[in-house]
Amino acid sequence: MDSAVRGSRVRRSILRTRSEPAGTAAVAEPNFLLTDIWYFAMPARALRPGKMKPKTLLGEPVLFGRTDDGEVFGLRDVCPHRGIPLSCGAFDGREVECCYHGWRFGRDGVCTAIPSLVDGQDFDPGRIKVRRYPVREVQGNVWIWMGKSDPDREPPRVPHFGDDRLSDLTLVMPFPCFVDHAVIGLMDPAHGPYVHQSWFWRSRKSAYEKAKAFGPAEAGFAMKRHKPSSNSAAYKMLGGTPETEIRFQLPGVRIEHIEIGDHHVVNLTTVTPVDADTTEVTNQVYWTQAWAGLAKPAIRAMAHIFLKQDRDVVVMQQRGLRHQPTLMLIRDADTQARWYYQLKNAWKRFREGGDGAEFVNPVKETVLRWKS
Repeated sequence: MDSAVRGSRVRRSILRTRSEPAGTAAVAEPNFLLTDIWYFAMPARALRPGKMKPKTLLGEPVLFGRTDDGEVFGLRDVCPHRGIPLSCGAFDGREVECCYHGWRFGRDGVCTAIPSLVDGQDFDPGRIKVRRYPVREVQGNVWIWMGKSDPDREPPRVPHFGDDRLSDLTLVMPFPCFVDHAVIGLMDPAHGPYVHQSWFWRSRKSAYEKAKAFGPAEAGFAMKRHKPSSNSAAYKMLGGTPETEIRFQLPGVRIEHIEIGDHHVVNLTTVTPVDADTTEVTNQVYWTQAWAGLAKPAIRAMAHIFLKQDRDVVVMQQRGLRHQPTLMLIRDADTQARWYYQLKNAWKRFREGGDGAEFVNPVKETVLRWKS
């Protein structure tokens, strides 16, 4: 699969910090998507036994299905015979049948039947194969490995909760932008007082200086465990004295783990590119508090408002990005965004380096300071 996915609004941007001279500007390449890595596909509950579901991921047509015995699979959603989407056909819980000529394919992508063949025609249908994508079902979520290589690691997992645990709350929202802008918007620490002004979160007047310790993590970085900001009302609703750790992992996974005494809340946000102009953001919450189930409608409403505020500002941002401006990232508030671009480029070099190459994480231990 070609790792470069280009669109009408995807352009190379210059990212320049105000504390550095123009000659040392960093060049980002927001016109490529990472491959040979796990992407979040969908909540597992969205795919019932005996059903199939087509999706576009990284510009690729993918057909997801769940067999009658519960196994999830992913195939390229194109029949190799005449090119019609396999999702236009039928699925009997074992095999997918193309609606055009009845060719059938198993969960492994191998053709099992060609009805037009007659006795005496020496042709083995098993020679024909549809591309099969590696998929995993972990903690109630379906992940897909997008790339040419075989998986060499497991999908991300949320801490504390077991493998069979489903999320207590799931929200899915499309963002009309390239994946980089969705990811950076979600990790931006300074936009809160302006974008997320709400009674349950914070106001513009509540901004004050903060200092957080960061360090490298698997294919990303982590904001080390700390007490959440006192100007965030939503944390106060949890009661007790919460402590939180926030981890980011390529290609676009944000995991916030909050501990309040013996209780745990984990917020999993995944950013998956649909194509060059559309990104799907999924927010899931896991919790141990029994009372949270009763408050689920209110929690869902607040989470929807929060996510929609992020989406609305991205919609406005696209109007300016159409003019291909030079983008400036300052220290320290935009350092996480700088790390993201550096991590992307490091991952690309790692995957293009061949066997024996190692991923070199560019993130170092540091303390970042900003006002929000």
